[in-house]
Amino acid sequence: MKENLKSLRNQIDTIDQRLVHLLNERTTHVLKIGKIKRAAGQEIYAPHREEAVLQRIVRGNKGPLTNQSLRAIYREVMSSALALEKPLTIAYLGPEATYSHMASVKKFGSSLRYVPQLNIADVFTEVAKGRADYGVVPIENTTEGAVTHTYDMFVHSELKICAQTLLRIRHNLMSSGERPQIRTLYSIPQVLAQCRQWLQLNMPRVELLEVSSSARAAQIAKEDSSSGAIASELAAEIYGLNIHERHIQDSSENVTRFLIIGRQSSPPTGNDKTSIMFSVQDRIGALHDCVAALKKFKINMTKIESRPNRQKAWEYYFFVDFLGHAEDARVKKAMAELAKHTMFVKVLGSYPNING
Repeated sequence: MKENLKSLRNQIDTIDQRLVHLLNERTTHVLKIGKIKRAAGQEIYAPHREEAVLQRIVRGNKGPLTNQSLRAIYREVMSSALALEKPLTIAYLGPEATYSHMASVKKFGSSLRYVPQLNIADVFTEVAKGRADYGVVPIENTTEGAVTHTYDMFVHSELKICAQTLLRIRHNLMSSGERPQIRTLYSIPQVLAQCRQWLQLNMPRVELLEVSSSARAAQIAKEDSSSGAIASELAAEIYGLNIHERHIQDSSENVTRFLIIGRQSSPPTGNDKTSIMFSVQDRIGALHDCVAALKKFKINMTKIESRPNRQKAWEYYFFVDFLGHAEDARVKKAMAELAKHTMFVKVLGSYPNING
């Protein structure tokens, strides 16, 4: 048995040496590509190319590693190469250990520089002023719906959506003391809403207080043993809290969609999504005509959301997601038809339509 173990371990050591050599060889080629892209004035980070690589890796996977594991491994491989090409900075809704932070690392890997922001507006500002290369903002949750502040920011911003990522949300009850000590419980409004039924059944007498982020809730719980927080496992780890109950969200299918914002959209991949916004004229059937314009060219609309125009009462902006890329011929025709029925229309971005 000892001889078998020794032989297998020796084989693993040999494979590891080959892997290190191949990873460095791969990175050398990536750096050469980055040099060419910089000379041409192109963005270093390419979501469309990244997703194409991940899909190709998954297609060739014969196990025993799962596709999810392979994607995570290659995410870090690509993150390390990105960090060598250019020290990218990613702005997100902070502080550290928020779900936005987790979504950022899931998308970009752990090798880049992450800068927490106090609010969603600050994420947009950091990218717009060039202090961050990309921003990560929440846009919708499967149980609580749209993040309206993010939609509002797109009205006047020239930034583009260049990618998206989905994060499965798992809420946890935590504190620095014991569970019976908890008298007040902190989290953001959306998280409290997503755990409403569980809280009514299990902690009906505890006072619920809203704060700016789930990570801020964890910070408060760290300082006061009579305070608890609902936050991520990462928050409990970073702030040294005891997790009393795991996965207390009311719905097991609790997923938040995050958008990656930058200065350019992504090129077509063949499987894309486009986000637009428009306002309509104040007349009967105006919105119907807009939807009909998309239907006419067989555009699959996946989402529509309305937000009030803050500068004019009873006027609204409409935000629409649909399948296809803004550069597709069919989409261009649909957009031209849509423009006939709107006061204005704006493409917020086209990006790979991924579910991970």
